[in-house]
Amino acid sequence: MSPSNDDARWARRRRLRDPDGETGESIAPPSDAPPTEDLLPATPATVEDSGLDFGFLADLALKTVYADTSCTTQRAAERLALPIAIVDLLLQHLYRERLVEIRETIASQNRRYAMLDRGWERVRRLLDLNAYIGAAPVSLAAYTAMVRRQEELRPPVTPDSIRGAAADLVVSDTTLQVLGVAANSRRSLFITGAPGNGKTSVARALHQALGGEIWIPRAVEVDGQIINVFDSHNHAPVDPAPPTPYDQRWIRIRRPLVVVGGELTIESMDLSYDQTVKFYEAPFQVKSNGGTLLIDDFGRQRVQPRDLFNRWIIPLENHVDYLTLHTGKKIQVPFEQMLIFATNLSEVDFGEEAFLRRLGYRLSLESPDPETYGRIFRRTVEARGLRYDPRLLEALLARYAQEHRQMRSCQPRDLVDRCADICSYENRPLVLTGDLLERAWLYYFGAAAKAH
Repeated sequence: MSPSNDDARWARRRRLRDPDGETGESIAPPSDAPPTEDLLPATPATVEDSGLDFGFLADLALKTVYADTSCTTQRAAERLALPIAIVDLLLQHLYRERLVEIRETIASQNRRYAMLDRGWERVRRLLDLNAYIGAAPVSLAAYTAMVRRQEELRPPVTPDSIRGAAADLVVSDTTLQVLGVAANSRRSLFITGAPGNGKTSVARALHQALGGEIWIPRAVEVDGQIINVFDSHNHAPVDPAPPTPYDQRWIRIRRPLVVVGGELTIESMDLSYDQTVKFYEAPFQVKSNGGTLLIDDFGRQRVQPRDLFNRWIIPLENHVDYLTLHTGKKIQVPFEQMLIFATNLSEVDFGEEAFLRRLGYRLSLESPDPETYGRIFRRTVEARGLRYDPRLLEALLARYAQEHRQMRSCQPRDLVDRCADICSYENRPLVLTGDLLERAWLYYFGAAAKAH
């Protein structure tokens, strides 16, 4: 029997991730089960099921009691995001070790605890080592397996989905084709073009076509160190509403879009260790796993492009990245996202053919011609509920020709926005006229427009 398409796709991607066939994780090929059911993180029934060391969890439970002056088993379970049976086992251990006392028995597995002197002494030492208090992390192995599994089960990107995602944009069929093929293959995309021609908008449309939701952990544990993964800026939680209980250490989120620009440095691509709380924040490429990572305005960062190129080569080729703990130890993490570079510079400005050769696809967004500009202008006007007058477009195009001004895809929107600003300031309804557009043109292009 020949292998199924899904099995063949899984095998091909596994080879891409690791040419030697060794991943370090046992990852099953895709099954016929629906992705939601297949990926639902199972609730751990025992400490062993959690993938974490008993002593590590006991220390985290002690810090939880320390942080809550009226700590109960139930409240500790909610804070640790673990089943109450496991938390009861941990707290009973702390009680037997005379680190905490039982103040009140509420139910068979729900008691109220308070710190004892021995507990205070131990928690002070623990906080000096690691001040993390919150949901129990998942193991690095569990995180890696989940990222890989979700990548195998992600839905395909189709021509219809890419057209729907780009419905608000005026782009060529070739552009849509490149976006769709790049998104479906998950190969990286290098977008060039002059400022204002829609590179960021196109990248966001590609991300929207990916759609869906993924599971991420609140935090990851490796060698007793904690790496915080979830953050509310980059991750938007959704209510999983599962039919069965699930591991509360995981959060279901919309597929993330992480955007970095001029602030990008080599240092920001590694773990960030907080000397005060003594745990780590995951770098942006980890936070983007399962989603899209957009490097905006590439080439304008404080670091040299050559250094960035060298840093990205291994992740791009092997779908893994290597991060460094403050102890000097290197750890391997998955690198599974749609990687997009957007730049105002041309490819020849970089002069790094070795890196560009490793990119999956390249897309150049040219400045619009008069016909394309007209389509953008009309769509912009009608999207605001305004009456479209072709004579206004003719006047605009004549002004561009008169001033020998290069058209940009963003300019119809920007000019209509300036018209709206003028009308708002003058407390009158927005009605597009030649005079209003003339003023918007002058205010938008400034003294250079007046000089012409």
